[in-house]
Amino acid sequence: MDLEIIETLVLVVHVLAALSIIGLVLLQQGKGADMGSGFGGGASSTVFGSGGAGNFLSRTTTTIAITFFLTSFGLAFFAKEKSIAARDLGIPEVIQQMPIRAELPELRTGVDSELPELEINDSEIPEN
Repeated sequence: MDLEIIETLVLVVHVLAALSIIGLVLLQQGKGADMGSGFGGGASSTVFGSGGAGNFLSRTTTTIAITFFLTSFGLAFFAKEKSIAARDLGIPEVIQQMPIRAELPELRTGVDSELPELEINDSEIPEN
C-alpha cells in the first residue's frame, strides 16, 4: 500500500480512538458514586452484568488508550519520514551573477542640453 494511504488510515483510527476515550471517560462513574447505591440506586449496575459497568468500561478504556498511544507512535513515525524526505531534497543554492553594467549616455551641459544648470550659489545645502 501507499504510505500516504496508511498514514490516513492511522490518522482516522487515532481520531476515533481519541473520541472514544472521551466518551468512555464521561460514561464512567467516580469512586464516590457507589455510596448512592445504598440509598436505593442498587439496580443501576445491572445493565452491564453482575460485574457492573466499571469493569467493562475500564477494560474498554484501557484497550482504546493503548490503541491511541500506538497510533500516536505511528503518526510520529510518518512525520519523521516526511521531515527526512524534505531534508534530503536540500536547499537550492543561490547563484549570484555579476550585475550587467549598462552604458549610460554622457551628460551634456551647454546650450542644447535639457538639464538645467545650477550654479554653486543656488544650492539649498547650507554651508558650515
